[in-house]
Amino acid sequence: MPRRLPDSAETMRILARCRTRPARRPPPTAGRGLGKFIKGLEERFGQGPDVLRARWREIAGETLALRTEPVKLVKSRTGGATLELKVDGPAAALIQHQAPEVLARVNLFLGEGTVAKLRIVQGRVKPPVAALAAAEVAKARRRRAQPLDAAKEAELEEGLAKVQDGPLKRALLRLGREVLRAEDGR
Repeated sequence: MPRRLPDSAETMRILARCRTRPARRPPPTAGRGLGKFIKGLEERFGQGPDVLRARWREIAGETLALRTEPVKLVKSRTGGATLELKVDGPAAALIQHQAPEVLARVNLFLGEGTVAKLRIVQGRVKPPVAALAAAEVAKARRRRAQPLDAAKEAELEEGLAKVQDGPLKRALLRLGREVLRAEDGR
Protein backbone atom coordinates (compact mmCIF):
# COMPACT_ATOMS: atom_id res chain seq x y z
CA MET A 1 0.00 0.00 0.00
CA PRO A 2 1.40 3.42 -0.94
CA ARG A 3 2.26 5.69 1.92
CA ARG A 4 0.61 9.08 1.99
CA LEU A 5 2.67 12.26 2.38
CA PRO A 6 1.95 14.61 5.29
CA ASP A 7 0.35 17.95 4.57
CA SER A 8 2.07 21.24 5.48
CA ALA A 9 0.58 21.58 8.99
CA GLU A 10 1.56 18.01 9.86
CA THR A 11 5.05 18.62 8.44
CA MET A 12 5.52 21.64 10.70
CA ARG A 13 4.44 19.59 13.77
CA ILE A 14 6.91 16.84 12.92
CA LEU A 15 9.77 19.31 12.39
CA ALA A 16 8.97 21.16 15.60
CA ARG A 17 9.02 17.93 17.61
CA CYS A 18 12.30 16.54 16.31
CA ARG A 19 14.86 18.53 14.39
CA THR A 20 17.43 16.66 12.41
CA ARG A 21 20.19 19.32 12.86
CA PRO A 22 20.82 21.72 15.70
CA ALA A 23 20.10 25.37 15.00
CA ARG A 24 23.13 27.37 13.88
CA ARG A 25 24.50 29.87 16.35
CA PRO A 26 25.46 33.29 15.09
CA PRO A 27 29.20 34.00 15.06
CA PRO A 28 30.56 35.94 18.04
CA THR A 29 30.90 39.69 17.65
CA ALA A 30 34.29 41.12 16.65
CA GLY A 31 34.48 43.16 19.85
CA ARG A 32 34.32 40.02 21.96
CA GLY A 33 37.43 38.57 20.38
CA LEU A 34 39.28 41.87 20.03
CA GLY A 35 38.66 42.89 23.63
CA LYS A 36 40.86 40.07 24.96
CA PHE A 37 43.53 40.76 22.36
CA ILE A 38 43.68 44.51 23.10
CA LYS A 39 43.72 43.91 26.85
CA GLY A 40 46.71 41.59 26.40
CA LEU A 41 48.54 44.17 24.31
CA GLU A 42 47.84 46.88 26.87
CA GLU A 43 49.17 44.69 29.69
CA ARG A 44 52.27 43.89 27.66
CA PHE A 45 53.08 47.32 26.19
CA GLY A 46 51.04 49.75 28.30
CA GLN A 47 49.08 52.72 27.09
CA GLY A 48 50.63 54.72 24.29
CA PRO A 49 51.11 58.42 23.74
CA ASP A 50 47.78 58.70 21.91
CA VAL A 51 45.96 58.38 25.23
CA LEU A 52 48.15 61.15 26.63
CA ARG A 53 47.79 63.33 23.54
CA ALA A 54 44.00 63.18 23.70
CA ARG A 55 43.88 64.47 27.29
CA TRP A 56 47.18 66.36 27.50
CA ARG A 57 45.58 69.72 28.38
CA GLU A 58 43.89 68.12 31.40
CA ILE A 59 47.05 66.33 32.50
CA ALA A 60 49.68 69.04 32.00
CA GLY A 61 47.61 72.15 32.48
CA GLU A 62 46.83 74.96 30.07
CA THR A 63 50.22 76.72 30.04
CA LEU A 64 52.30 73.54 29.69
CA ALA A 65 49.99 72.13 27.02
CA LEU A 66 50.61 75.16 24.79
CA ARG A 67 54.38 74.55 24.86
CA THR A 68 54.64 70.75 25.11
CA GLU A 69 53.39 67.69 23.27
CA PRO A 70 53.84 63.99 24.20
CA VAL A 71 55.65 62.15 21.41
CA LYS A 72 56.17 58.58 22.61
CA LEU A 73 56.21 56.38 25.66
CA VAL A 74 59.17 53.95 25.75
CA LYS A 75 58.75 51.02 28.11
CA SER A 76 61.86 49.98 30.02
CA ARG A 77 62.82 46.47 31.10
CA THR A 78 64.10 47.59 34.47
CA GLY A 79 61.43 49.99 35.71
CA GLY A 80 58.92 52.56 34.60
CA ALA A 81 58.64 53.94 31.10
CA THR A 82 60.25 57.05 29.64
CA LEU A 83 57.96 59.77 28.33
CA GLU A 84 59.38 61.75 25.42
CA LEU A 85 58.06 65.32 25.30
CA LYS A 86 58.46 67.68 22.38
CA VAL A 87 58.97 71.20 23.74
CA ASP A 88 59.26 74.59 22.07
CA GLY A 89 62.95 75.56 22.16
CA PRO A 90 62.99 78.41 24.70
CA ALA A 91 60.61 76.64 27.08
CA ALA A 92 62.74 73.48 27.38
CA ALA A 93 64.72 74.76 30.37
CA LEU A 94 61.53 75.70 32.22
CA ILE A 95 59.97 72.31 31.51
CA GLN A 96 63.15 70.61 32.75
CA HIS A 97 62.72 72.35 36.11
CA GLN A 98 59.07 71.26 36.24
CA ALA A 99 59.86 67.64 35.31
CA PRO A 100 58.96 66.15 38.73
CA GLU A 101 55.59 67.89 38.66
CA VAL A 102 54.91 66.74 35.08
CA LEU A 103 55.86 63.16 35.99
CA ALA A 104 53.56 63.26 39.00
CA ARG A 105 50.64 64.45 36.87
CA VAL A 106 51.26 61.83 34.17
CA ASN A 107 51.55 59.05 36.77
CA LEU A 108 48.33 60.25 38.36
CA PHE A 109 46.63 59.74 35.01
CA LEU A 110 48.31 56.50 33.87
CA GLY A 111 48.85 54.86 37.25
CA GLU A 112 51.52 55.10 39.93
CA GLY A 113 55.02 54.24 38.72
CA THR A 114 54.10 53.95 35.03
CA VAL A 115 56.46 56.73 33.92
CA ALA A 116 59.83 57.04 35.64
CA LYS A 117 61.76 59.43 33.38
CA LEU A 118 61.07 62.44 31.23
CA ARG A 119 63.04 62.97 28.03
CA ILE A 120 62.79 66.45 26.53
CA VAL A 121 63.23 66.96 22.79
CA GLN A 122 63.24 70.46 21.40
CA GLY A 123 61.04 71.03 18.39
CA ARG A 124 58.08 72.92 17.08
CA VAL A 125 54.86 72.13 18.94
CA LYS A 126 51.57 72.31 17.07
CA PRO A 127 49.08 74.50 18.92
CA PRO A 128 46.06 72.60 20.28
CA VAL A 129 42.85 72.72 18.27
CA ALA A 130 41.07 74.66 21.04
CA ALA A 131 43.74 77.38 20.96
CA LEU A 132 43.36 77.67 17.19
CA ALA A 133 39.59 77.99 17.56
CA ALA A 134 40.00 80.68 20.23
CA ALA A 135 42.39 82.59 17.94
CA GLU A 136 39.84 82.44 15.10
CA VAL A 137 37.11 83.79 17.40
CA ALA A 138 39.37 86.64 18.53
CA LYS A 139 40.22 87.45 14.92
CA ALA A 140 36.52 87.54 14.02
CA ARG A 141 35.85 89.89 16.96
CA ARG A 142 38.57 92.23 15.77
CA ARG A 143 37.05 92.28 12.28
CA ARG A 144 33.58 93.18 13.57
CA ALA A 145 34.65 96.28 15.50
CA GLN A 146 31.81 98.78 15.87
CA PRO A 147 32.30 102.15 14.19
CA LEU A 148 32.77 105.22 16.34
CA ASP A 149 29.96 107.71 16.68
CA ALA A 150 30.19 110.75 14.38
CA ALA A 151 31.25 113.23 17.10
CA LYS A 152 34.26 111.17 18.22
CA GLU A 153 35.25 110.44 14.62
CA ALA A 154 35.15 114.18 13.80
CA GLU A 155 37.21 114.97 16.92
CA LEU A 156 39.81 112.39 15.89
CA GLU A 157 39.96 113.76 12.32
CA GLU A 158 40.34 117.29 13.68
CA GLY A 159 43.21 116.21 15.93
CA LEU A 160 45.05 114.67 12.97
CA ALA A 161 44.29 117.49 10.48
CA LYS A 162 47.87 118.79 10.52
CA VAL A 163 49.38 115.36 9.71
CA GLN A 164 50.15 114.72 6.02
CA ASP A 165 48.05 112.09 4.23
CA GLY A 166 49.86 108.77 3.97
CA PRO A 167 50.55 105.55 5.86
CA LEU A 168 51.40 107.37 9.11
CA LYS A 169 48.07 109.20 9.20
CA ARG A 170 46.14 105.99 8.42
CA ALA A 171 47.99 104.17 11.22
CA LEU A 172 47.29 106.99 13.68
CA LEU A 173 43.59 106.98 12.72
CA ARG A 174 43.38 103.21 13.31
CA LEU A 175 45.17 103.55 16.63
CA GLY A 176 42.93 106.43 17.72
CA ARG A 177 39.77 104.51 16.82
CA GLU A 178 40.92 101.46 18.80
CA VAL A 179 41.81 103.59 21.83
CA LEU A 180 38.43 105.32 21.76
CA ARG A 181 36.62 101.98 21.37
CA ALA A 182 38.54 100.58 24.35
CA GLU A 183 37.53 103.59 26.44
CA ASP A 184 33.89 103.02 25.50
CA GLY A 185 34.19 99.30 26.31
CA ARG A 186 33.22 98.08 22.82
